[in-house]
Formats: sequence, C-alpha cells, structure tokens
Amino acid sequence: MAISLGFLERFWLKQRNNTVYTVYTRDYDRIVHARELDSVLGPLSGENLKGLEATWNQFLNALSGWKTKTHLHALKLSENLRSNIAETILSDTSITILIDQSGSMRAQSMLMAAAASDIAQDFLRHLGCTVEILGFTTTKWHGGLSRQRWLSRRQPKTPGRLCDLLHVIYRQANDMRTSAGSYDFRAMLRPDLPKENVDGEALEWAWSRLSHRAEMRKILLVISDGAPVDDSTLMENGADILHNHLKDVVDHLEAIPNLRVGAVGVGFDVSRYYKNAKVLHTANELGEAVLDQLYSLINYQDISNKVT
Repeated sequence: MAISLGFLERFWLKQRNNTVYTVYTRDYDRIVHARELDSVLGPLSGENLKGLEATWNQFLNALSGWKTKTHLHALKLSENLRSNIAETILSDTSITILIDQSGSMRAQSMLMAAAASDIAQDFLRHLGCTVEILGFTTTKWHGGLSRQRWLSRRQPKTPGRLCDLLHVIYRQANDMRTSAGSYDFRAMLRPDLPKENVDGEALEWAWSRLSHRAEMRKILLVISDGAPVDDSTLMENGADILHNHLKDVVDHLEAIPNLRVGAVGVGFDVSRYYKNAKVLHTANELGEAVLDQLYSLINYQDISNKVT
C-alpha cells in the first residue's frame, strides 16, 4: 500500500529555519502489515532466515525470566490504574506504540522492543484500552528509488525528503483480542528490516491513524534510540531538516487537547524532542520503562475532561 498524500500534507509545517518541509516523491513509500514484508523487502535468504529463527527462539525461550518479571510489574500497574480510573474511561482510551526501526535499533534493542510490545499489548487490552503497534524505517539504504529518480532528473537543489519510507503495522487498533499473540512481532527481528528513520513523518502517520479512532482519550508512545537520520535527505538539504521537522511535529501533537505524547529513549536523550520522556541506559530496561510510561500517560486524568 502506498502512503497517501492527503492527510500528511495538511500537517506539513514551516520549520524553524523558515523553510517548508517538503518531500521529493511519495511514489515509493509503503505501508504494509508485518506479514507482508516480503512484498517490499523480498524473501529472506537462507542465512538471514536462520538468523531470524535463532533470534525468534531467544524471544520465545531465553527471555522467560525477563518476561515473568515484566508481567508482574504490569499486573501491579494494572491494579493501580483500575483503582484510580473508571472502567468507562479506560475503554474510551486508544493507544499507539510507535517503534523506531532504524539500523541502530537492530539486534538486542529490537529484540527487547518486540518483547516489550508483546507485554504492552496484553497489559493494555486487559485494561480495556485499544492498542495499535507500528514501526517505521525505509525500504532501502542510500535513498532508494526516490534518489534514483532525483539523480535521473538533473538533481534539483534542496529536493526535500529523499528516500523511500517503510511503515509497518504489527497490530491494528481494531483488533479486540486480549492478546493478538506475539508472532507478528517476529517480523521486527528481520535482519534486513532496520535502515534509516524519518521520525517526523512517522509520527504524522501514526497520528493520522489514531486521530480517526472513536475513543476520546488518545495516547501516542514512541520508542527510539536516536535522532532522525537519512543520509540521502541530509546530504541534499542540510543537517537539520529532519531534526527541525520532528521538533515541529512533536510540538504540534503535544498541543492537541485530547492527545498525550510520550517517548522512551534507549541510550538517547529523547527529551530534546518530547516533553514527556524517559531515558534508558540499556535496552534490557525497555519492558518496565514502556509500562511505566504507559501508566503515566493513562493516569493523566485531566485528558478525559478535554474536548477534541
């Protein structure tokens, strides 16, 4: 599925250097369900498939102690929330977890993000909230087909974002199962998935989906380990284009009355972008940190009295 222009264009913002954030082309951007990644990335090679299976087995087996500890933490937080917030308010809350799937997140960070997502979906659905889990990266390194088109057309100056976005749906908000199971998170562990990260547009995409939910209370939680980076875009537009766009998008989202935005940073100070931020030293802390951030965002009861 190609990424639609209409909604995102309404959120293009004038950046801090008084230029407008633009996109050279969206023709090669894709939105896919996790199980459809082969249609974009191609089937895994035998070696990569073997690596995926090994990592998946670690997800299923080697993390059992970590999962037990994190599930117990979730149980404690769930009990506290149920005592503080009415069931009708919890069921009127829709939550999106958006995961940076850039190259620096590969290996242990991605494994722990997948495990944390699995526990978070179970935690949230038992509370009665709806939950959607999304990821973002690019389809190729070095700009992909977008850059190839630009190179073939006399390379106009400052072309704007110059890469092929890949947005992945791991769990849809309309999935009402208490637990959707963890198999779809297996795709997060593909060695050919992590590449570049254009965070600002990923947040716009996540909000475009969340904003259409009927629930009054909306929450967007981002998991990331660094600033937005796409070498193709930065080389042709200057070092600040993605940084400035992300700051502007976050400022816009944080001002929406019925939306709460938060972030968890893995070895990176996400407070440079997000007001509600939690920074971790290692990915092993992700499980409880994600739950703690969700607890804080859900427990902010004033949001239930605001008007969209």
